[in-house]
Amino acid sequence: MNWISNVGPKIRSFLGRREVPENLWIKCPETGQLVFHKDVEANQWVIPGSNYHMRMGAIPRMKATFDNETWLDIAVPGVPADPLKFRDEKKYADRIKDARTKTGMNDAVKLGYGKLEGVAAVIAVQDFDFMGGSLGMAAGEAVVKGLETAVEKNTPFILFVASGGARMQEGILSLMQMPRTTVAVQRLRAVKKPYIVVLTNPTTGGVTASYAMLGDVHIAEPGALIGFAGPRVIEQTIREKLPAGFQRAEYLRDHGMVDMVVHRHEMRKTLARICGLLTKSPAAASKPALAAPSPMGAG
Repeated sequence: MNWISNVGPKIRSFLGRREVPENLWIKCPETGQLVFHKDVEANQWVIPGSNYHMRMGAIPRMKATFDNETWLDIAVPGVPADPLKFRDEKKYADRIKDARTKTGMNDAVKLGYGKLEGVAAVIAVQDFDFMGGSLGMAAGEAVVKGLETAVEKNTPFILFVASGGARMQEGILSLMQMPRTTVAVQRLRAVKKPYIVVLTNPTTGGVTASYAMLGDVHIAEPGALIGFAGPRVIEQTIREKLPAGFQRAEYLRDHGMVDMVVHRHEMRKTLARICGLLTKSPAAASKPALAAPSPMGAG
């Protein structure tokens, strides 16, 4: 055995291995560009250069929207965790536990009440990281609660949508959330307060067929996939090639299904302006955000 083979392993052992975080770099799905994770996070999860909009979690979304990153959490009534005792490859109850551990959320929709450039608003964010943002009893209850709170507080309701559709593990109980949320939207409309929907990537299935397309104003993020069934399913059904960009935000805007496509960096300013116009209360960023912030200062 030569000197190098004898001493080399000892030197490597002495120096030790450097632990490199797995998420140090993010690869842009559009261009393949590798970007430092912290740079993407600081840029509101938009890839610098390509402007590709990555998915954004509920907490970062609320921080980017509410004044001073401060809001009051709105409690959601509890629902049965596993009403059908469903099991496929894994128990549904275990899937819920894993999703809660991963996201720190109770279910797919988080609610908050605060100020948006001085204008009070109730905001709901659907987090795709929680079982694909799927619509189950808890998510439906959260949307209904958010709409009811907006009615009680006489404020606009803003909903950031990201979902793969209804939650199959809850069967018909999941589908029942579609008419329930639709009725709640009508209650907000009856008191003449704005319902603003922000469609993010992706917005599909039963969510698109219910509250996601019932807003007074529909805004979409660039490149967001928005539709009921996926493009491949549609092509296989009608046996025709779909147009370029079909079901993407820009295509839907050009064909009248979306009012505007707004870059994430301009979203807060756009929402504040729309809320101010529709409530006849111009945004006043100089006003205090909240009289009593939550203990953690950010929901």
